[in-house]
Amino acid sequence: MPKLKLKRRPAPADAELVIEAGRTEKNYWQDIWRYRELFYFLAWRDILVRYKQTAIGVGWALIRPFLTMVVFTVVFGRLAKLPSDGVPYPILVFSAMLPWQLFSTALTECSNSLIANANLLSKVYFPRLVVPTSAVVVSFVDFAISGLILVALMAWFVYIPSWRIVTLPIFVLIALAASMGVGLWMASLNVQYRDFRYIVPFLVQFGLYISPVGFSSNIVPEQWRLLYSLNPMVGVIDGFRWAILGNESSIYWPGFALSVSLVLLLLVSGIWYFRKMERTFADVI
Repeated sequence: MPKLKLKRRPAPADAELVIEAGRTEKNYWQDIWRYRELFYFLAWRDILVRYKQTAIGVGWALIRPFLTMVVFTVVFGRLAKLPSDGVPYPILVFSAMLPWQLFSTALTECSNSLIANANLLSKVYFPRLVVPTSAVVVSFVDFAISGLILVALMAWFVYIPSWRIVTLPIFVLIALAASMGVGLWMASLNVQYRDFRYIVPFLVQFGLYISPVGFSSNIVPEQWRLLYSLNPMVGVIDGFRWAILGNESSIYWPGFALSVSLVLLLLVSGIWYFRKMERTFADVI
């Protein structure tokens, strides 16, 4: 019996092959997993650039929060004589400096990540969300290094944390979610309007003073605490102090619930806006 031969019809000369991101959210997140090696590369590159060819190196991650802690301890603890909730004032301040440094560094790196990788964005396709998320890794390295100061302070003052210290990773994730939520908004807006790069340093500096870093949020009058918790970092900082200091009064649960809800809202809306503007980045940047 003779065999049948099938001939493939040649493609038209004007046919185009279009490579684009998956149309559904499921395909998009699968693309992110496929490009995980790019995530590792960008994160490692940012870490090397941050600490390479520096005179002090990783010491900068220790010097900055330590000096800030000293200033706040002198101003709020010695001069203003604000209450410390029964713990040494340096520990009270530094337990808040850790989440604030994590948030501020991650926000700064995330908001500038797209502009810093403009050449990469305009040449090849990959899920753009890889860039801001990889930039956040640098802030986590600083956070881990700065944690050594807190350990030294606790040893110096012979302060032993309670069992609540095991819940600390939960509040670390909330702080990262807050920085990613705001950072994705700023990164997207920074591509469209370059003057947004001046807003981020202002937000970081202004937020440091309106957040309970140098003082305990317990000094805020009870009738204003829920309103004060509209600042998402209030719940994060109170959560860190609750986990590290083991003081039940360190956290105001209604305000904490409000802060976490705002963090989730910022994160979801940040991802939504980033995805909405993502396909225009290569043309505008």
